[in-house]
Amino acid sequence: MSRLISVSYEGKPCYDILLEQDFQMLPSQIAKLSDSFAKKVCIVTDSNLADLYLKELESILSNSFAKVISFCFPAGEEHKNLNTIQKLYETLITEHFERRDVLIAFGGGVTGDLTGFAAATYLRGIDFIQIPTSLLSQVDSSIGGKTGVDFSKYKNMVGAFYQPKFVYMNLSLLKTLPKEQFISGMGEIIKHGLIKSSEYFNWLKEHADAIQNLQPDILEEMIYRSCRIKQDVVERDPKEKGERALLNFGHTIGHAIERLSDFQLFHGQCVALGIAAACQMSRDLGQISDEECNDILSVLTCFGLPVSVCHLSAEDILAVSKSDKKMTAGKIKFILLESVGNAYSNTDITDEQIMSGISYILERSDSRREEEQADAAGF
Repeated sequence: MSRLISVSYEGKPCYDILLEQDFQMLPSQIAKLSDSFAKKVCIVTDSNLADLYLKELESILSNSFAKVISFCFPAGEEHKNLNTIQKLYETLITEHFERRDVLIAFGGGVTGDLTGFAAATYLRGIDFIQIPTSLLSQVDSSIGGKTGVDFSKYKNMVGAFYQPKFVYMNLSLLKTLPKEQFISGMGEIIKHGLIKSSEYFNWLKEHADAIQNLQPDILEEMIYRSCRIKQDVVERDPKEKGERALLNFGHTIGHAIERLSDFQLFHGQCVALGIAAACQMSRDLGQISDEECNDILSVLTCFGLPVSVCHLSAEDILAVSKSDKKMTAGKIKFILLESVGNAYSNTDITDEQIMSGISYILERSDSRREEEQADAAGF
């Protein structure tokens, strides 16, 4: 069953998101785009996806474009940088790509962010299409027009707002997604319920078994509902001047952990850790109860997401959090919970309150390590 979501930008229809179970509808959807035939297309993908699906996608697109080429880069967040962008520019220049030509981002969030930034900046802007292949990119990074690359070890520090022409989601690709990456995507999905819909958060709890068993109809419903939540937010605040900042729930501390771990943890895992810390801070402020905080942690762990982290310093996490690009007038803009399904932005959080949240996820890690040591000793 197809699902269609139409996204507006600054009050005007901008692009469609189509949820399908295969690539069957892709050629006809491309044909609907104005003046699509006779253009050249470059499929941008990583080394993992290239081995699995690139030949199939090239064959499908050969009926819609006069020339199909591909640009493949090594998989991994460490390659989402200006060096990879430079190599992509060189490929496009060598192949004589013009403004009427098209880029296709075929992959997860790294590929989508990188391709979108290249599209926004090559010849001052050419069209691009998103074909997100990971759960995280389907529910998050492919929607809303944020593009960018990491600079040094600073995540997404260089980028642009640039909207795709179309987003096509082949949900069957999730069948070959590594388990760890599926779990990572759940970090963003749980976030959607926490910031905007307690009903959706409860639905996730009720359907946890079906979700983890990759039941197709439940997965489609989950992805559709998460996409609608993000659509609603980005339409009202396309350039993150207000409400869209709520989507950063769990990200300030999460990004710091991601950087300090040298990107060895998946993005959604780091978001989950940031959510756990933010829940502790919200509890400290008297906004959510002990029961609500524990329930959130239970849901995160139910889906295999971490709520504690080892071998990092609380002081280092705080310091890196303060280099986040979302700082406002020298203050960290923290997203916290007034209640489940109701998030808000707080710029008056003190270092002591932040350290309480950070220490919470480190203390839980220490407690767990002590329990494991006790078990090993036979206690």
